[in-house]
Amino acid sequence: MRILIVEDEPKTGNYLVKGLREAGFVADLAANGEDGLHLALEHQYDLVVLDVMLPLLDGWTVLRRLRERKNVPVLFLTARDEVNDRVKGLELGADDYLVKPFAFAELLARIRTLLRRGAVRESEMIQIADLEINILKRRVTRGGTRIDLTPKEFSLLHLLASRPAEVLSRSLIASQVWDMNFDSDTNVVDVAVRRLRAKVDEPFSLRLIHTVRGMGYVLEDRGG
Repeated sequence: MRILIVEDEPKTGNYLVKGLREAGFVADLAANGEDGLHLALEHQYDLVVLDVMLPLLDGWTVLRRLRERKNVPVLFLTARDEVNDRVKGLELGADDYLVKPFAFAELLARIRTLLRRGAVRESEMIQIADLEINILKRRVTRGGTRIDLTPKEFSLLHLLASRPAEVLSRSLIASQVWDMNFDSDTNVVDVAVRRLRAKVDEPFSLRLIHTVRGMGYVLEDRGG
């Protein structure tokens, strides 16, 4: 599970990163609202922990703009403890609101609760053309034919299918599927896509995984 923390106070931010990593999560940190929004839009996070009082863009603005594009769970973690602030946060689309100072055990419990809700939402099928992906059962079929994928192949397909018609760069794919920084000398992404195509595309008449030269890969139905 990957969590984004948007917190401008270095001591609090580092404390959260350390605690969440020790709890088994992958945790990234952004120190201002602008960077936080960019990371949240460019990468696939399972949850965002968001402060309100941030440089460049405040938390209200970050959440408002994020909700225009994505439905990732958001937990406000802030010193703003007025009832009106809590109501505003929830009305803007936050999933939870925790006031500083806080107990890390409570934060962790709330995060796990939100992630369980997210898992229920993800149990739905993703369907593009005749490709069907059951996220909960990790089952893939095309035209009723079962396709067996390795865990990494499934993660790659899930990433592409969860953002249909959106060109995903090799660096984004590498960071999301392998949790690694992309090295231009490494062809791990190209090799993985080639193997995935051999199973998902080549046995069928309609190709769904496309290369966008100089940019990356996209999964979409171009059958017209």
